Amino acid sequence: MNLILLGGPGAGKGTQAKKLIDKFKIPQISTGDILRAAVKEGTEMGKKAQECMNAGTLVPDEVVIGIIKDRLAQPDCKKGFILDGFPRTVPQAEALDKVLKGLGTKIDHVVSIDVDEEALVTRLTGRRTCKDGACGQMFHVKFSPAKKEGVCDKCGGELYQRDDDNETTVRSRLATYNQATAPLIGYYSKQGLVRPIKGVGGIDDIFNQIVGIVSGAGCSCGCKH
Repeated sequence: MNLILLGGPGAGKGTQAKKLIDKFKIPQISTGDILRAAVKEGTEMGKKAQECMNAGTLVPDEVVIGIIKDRLAQPDCKKGFILDGFPRTVPQAEALDKVLKGLGTKIDHVVSIDVDEEALVTRLTGRRTCKDGACGQMFHVKFSPAKKEGVCDKCGGELYQRDDDNETTVRSRLATYNQATAPLIGYYSKQGLVRPIKGVGGIDDIFNQIVGIVSGAGCSCGCKH
């Protein structure tokens, strides 16, 4: 089962991906993670990515696609994978389709976790994190507040709001996401692959929605999950 997860910042993609990994025993492939791994391993594409990073420029699509291709060809992806954070644009989606065709596989489902923008702003701006790097415990001023304001329940450390969790930055991130994602939804809708999920309610409720939808049809490996 080959999945793409779409959803704005704070929609819960990471949380749901972890549960899907446990359920289906397939790897989550994050662009950032595999870029760092390729650089560390010194692969041909990793070296090209490192050159861009050293120059302070964006890693071009052809390099990102090359690294994605290398990762998808690894044995642990034969039973399926979860793409998180990629593709971000229609040209990337088109390139991904070509890569997958070359590998003899395809995308089965594009799960779009839909959450109202104001709800996402509330989620992200209310997050608080423990400053103790070894702890890193997360809280939310509305949904899961610390017992004592500003103090971590776990270690007693100071809680802080990340710079990118302020309202101005959050709205800018959402605008960027919406601008890039709307064409992607259209692209995959034409292929009949988009599975919209309401990203509100309990984590398990949302997860059960996803499992119910993606398990309702056969996947490219020919199995029924």
